Amino acid sequence: MIITYLGKQFFKIQKGDLTLALNPISKDSEYKEKFSSFGANLALITINHPYFNGQETVSHGETKPLVINGPGDYEVKNIFIKGILNKIIIDKKEFINTIYLLSIDKINICFLGLINDPKLPDKIRQLINAPDILFIPIGGGNVLSPSEAYKLSLSFNSKIIIPMDYDKNSLNTFLKEGGREKIQTINKLNIKKKDIEDKEGEIIVLDY
Repeated sequence: MIITYLGKQFFKIQKGDLTLALNPISKDSEYKEKFSSFGANLALITINHPYFNGQETVSHGETKPLVINGPGDYEVKNIFIKGILNKIIIDKKEFINTIYLLSIDKINICFLGLINDPKLPDKIRQLINAPDILFIPIGGGNVLSPSEAYKLSLSFNSKIIIPMDYDKNSLNTFLKEGGREKIQTINKLNIKKKDIEDKEGEIIVLDY
């Protein structure tokens, strides 16, 4: 499984001939020029916002994604997906942000999407349990602050923590929280189940 970060909360995950897009950036976003479009077989969208709902940007040629954009249980080409309803407040308005749990090649993944309150309901926390890989926003503003994000990430006992939706300052603060200021960023993460068995809360920073 190869994971590539494309900015904001946009990730590409490749497994064999399957390409999965997570929260693709829309053509209506000011970030639209920062990446090359590609064809995805599957797109997961957590919230209806131009930063995260760009299913058109992961359609290329004859390849158009199956789009999942809400709570429920799904299975696509041996990838098992659970979408969990999570209500959030932005500018005093309520939105639904779907938290996704995925199982790919026996690796359990949690993609938190747009969350800005570290106090998740107990039912959601129990469903998330202890994922192998946790994708968590750390940039502050409409998402968790670096400090909130780090404390929440520890509470899940994940083997690998992948920060997203960050700038240089928020990333530095997040790393300082964990006493890990000298982490080297990488362009892509190529990982198998055996690679994570001995890890415990390791932060991996993907550059974009």
